[in-house]
Amino acid sequence: MSSPAQDVIRRHRYTVEDYHRMATAGILRQDQRVELIKGEIIDMTPIGSRHAATVRQLAKILVNTAGDRAIVSVQSPIELDDLSEPEPDLALLRPQADFYARGHPRPADILLIIEVADNSLIFDRDVKIPLYARQGIAEVWLFDLGTTKLTVYRNPSKGGYGKVKTLERINGLTVPILKDVMVDLSGVMGF
Repeated sequence: MSSPAQDVIRRHRYTVEDYHRMATAGILRQDQRVELIKGEIIDMTPIGSRHAATVRQLAKILVNTAGDRAIVSVQSPIELDDLSEPEPDLALLRPQADFYARGHPRPADILLIIEVADNSLIFDRDVKIPLYARQGIAEVWLFDLGTTKLTVYRNPSKGGYGKVKTLERINGLTVPILKDVMVDLSGVMGF
């Protein structure tokens, strides 16, 4: 008979540095869809055609709207801390001449994160968004393709986002950190 102490699940936490070394060593393949979240390597859900189309559409809108005021990053890594390197669907980043060639963007570089959820809604909402809040990411938008609702998260703190608003009809949204730039979302698929 085993004791409760023997039944404890042992987890091995990886740092961002460990994660990169595994990729360099070929343990993680470049085509593998994984991300490092709180020290754990997590498989990402496959991207369906509607999800991909929504991301492409949002990327085009953001590039046209932000212009030179921000860099639009699509499904690329951001380094939140020593244990987390997620790959949000989209991120608006502070302009940097080298486009972050010397290192992935960190929380101070991130103006907005957008997650598009199809099969990943619970993980995005319950794991990634609280992680973004703890790291002080000013604003997150969560597009739920299942319900065609957009949830806007603002005012981050260690305990989560202070302002959470779910929208069923979307025309335009301002991005306060970009001096209230209005993003026209009226043509986004299904919204």
